[in-house]
Amino acid sequence: MNPKTKMTVPDIYSEPVGEKRKAALETLCRSLGIQMRNYRLLDIALTHSSYAHERHQTHLHYNERLEFLGDSVLSLIVSTYIFRNYRHFNEGRLTKLRAQVVCEASLYLLAKQIHLGDYLLMGRGEEHGGGQYRPSILADAFEAVLGAYYLDQGLAAAETYLLGLMEQEIIDVCNGKLMVGDYKTMLQEHVQKQSGEDGVRYELLGYEGPEHNRVFESGVYIEGTLMGKGKGRTKKESEQHAAQEALEMFRTGNSGKQAE
Repeated sequence: MNPKTKMTVPDIYSEPVGEKRKAALETLCRSLGIQMRNYRLLDIALTHSSYAHERHQTHLHYNERLEFLGDSVLSLIVSTYIFRNYRHFNEGRLTKLRAQVVCEASLYLLAKQIHLGDYLLMGRGEEHGGGQYRPSILADAFEAVLGAYYLDQGLAAAETYLLGLMEQEIIDVCNGKLMVGDYKTMLQEHVQKQSGEDGVRYELLGYEGPEHNRVFESGVYIEGTLMGKGKGRTKKESEQHAAQEALEMFRTGNSGKQAE
């Protein structure tokens, strides 16, 4: 594509956004340090299919197409970053590192950190089932927002925005300081190295939704202090996400603070 060629989007993305919704999206943009010309793009990026289906709207009204685009933009930016900065890594290692960085668990944590769940539009059933906290939904929304921002502002702006959120994580993964996978085991090993003791305990904090569609929330306590919270479709998944949050606190130097 010629860099001077203007990207066009379907007419649906040019429809106006209600004042209340626009005000909320402007708040999100300010918190992220970004600007949008077309808030309708961001609105759709944060609209789940269940919301559109309840209103008998088409696939153009929810975020799966933008998620598809954002997934490619994410992969391109991360691939380019590690290709440029880690010249001694071969293709196989680059592929494995990229997969770690762009996995659902990583994107879920980023989405949680920027509170994307607070801005998601969902159908009543999905919302009552705790969908705004579900890792897969939040990870998909993160990609959709990236896709929307790319369409609105271009690749350079999308790269600046994304690396502002996850550059340190990319560096830590590439340097072997952060492994995405079994967070409970990694946390256990980290605590034992730090204190020589096994002071990790998990506790179920609650759950939401009907029995067939539950979302569990667990907390991880280290020497009696709540260090991380996580949600998931199963207790084990919620514990993994709690351990992930605790590891993030250790990695960023916030281990002295209690999880919110």
